[in-house]
Amino acid sequence: FVIARNSAFAYKGHAVDVTRVARELGVRYVLEGSVRKAGSRLRVAGQLIEAASGVNLWADRFEGGVSEVFELQDLVASSVIGAISPRLEQAEMARAKRKPTESLDAYDHYLRGMASLYRWTREGLEAALPQFYKAIELDPDFAAAEGAAAWCYFWRMANGWMTDPQKETAEVSRLAGNVAIAGQDDAVALAFSGLALGYVIGDYEAGSALADRALVLNPNCAAAWSASGCLKACHDDPDIAIEHLSRARRLSPLDPLTFFMQCFTAFAHFTAGRYDAAWPIAEAASRAQPYYLTGLRVAAASNAMAGRLDAASKHIAGSLRLDPELTLSNLKHRVGLIKPDYFARYVEALRLAGLPE
Repeated sequence: FVIARNSAFAYKGHAVDVTRVARELGVRYVLEGSVRKAGSRLRVAGQLIEAASGVNLWADRFEGGVSEVFELQDLVASSVIGAISPRLEQAEMARAKRKPTESLDAYDHYLRGMASLYRWTREGLEAALPQFYKAIELDPDFAAAEGAAAWCYFWRMANGWMTDPQKETAEVSRLAGNVAIAGQDDAVALAFSGLALGYVIGDYEAGSALADRALVLNPNCAAAWSASGCLKACHDDPDIAIEHLSRARRLSPLDPLTFFMQCFTAFAHFTAGRYDAAWPIAEAASRAQPYYLTGLRVAAASNAMAGRLDAASKHIAGSLRLDPELTLSNLKHRVGLIKPDYFARYVEALRLAGLPE
């Protein structure tokens, strides 16, 4: 929760001790800052502090003209929200992992699940799902945990880790349906669920509707822009997809999901036929997260269509080491029901890269 401005403003103009402020307001984190004016220029500085340790989690500054004060206000608001959200989540994960297991509540289980998920390995995912389900058991209306669980099935499908596709697909539909009802005020849960609906179920309209609801609820939510961009890259307009993914990266430049945003930016360039623009971005995504098979496949396809067959072959070899059963014939079970002409071009490119029939 966030303290109301009227309470926070009680400290304005005073030299304050962050630890005391946090204790008096009942919060774990304090965002403080200053505004300075020199002539017609304004400088706004801010920093996020973990009160218990005094550690500075984030700091930045913004400058603009006095005549642009409202634009500057919007820039500061969106940048602060986008930047501190992943930092707060990572700090909360670390706090939950330090907590004794016998005192965990639903939110702690959720955070432990997210920490395991962010390892991006099969073992991490298998450790994450039970944590999310335990959180849901403790709090049946916990939309964030249901959205994260649905998101896990997205990763299972993309990496070829599903063991019972029919059952897991039905579970995605159930979880996303619950989020649509209970997650009215949780943009991240809506975004994760929308992405899972579009990718795993192939219901682009329903998935996009949830992503759109997330963006209306919080236009500064990087996860919502990222989910929307991914869905549009697979089903719709590649240029709008790139715009949405770029917005996500601007809002959260140090996001742990940067590789995911890069991957689908590359795929959008691929579907638009801009192969020379696609392959460097796909390769950057693969370097950042070598266990993400979609990144390896997009890198292989983009290189192949750009005439870089040696590089394409290398990425196919990497894909097959991680997913030995991958073939052109079962590719649709990894990429879902994407737009037919996009899928046909993808198959053509991966055949050229050396993926077996």
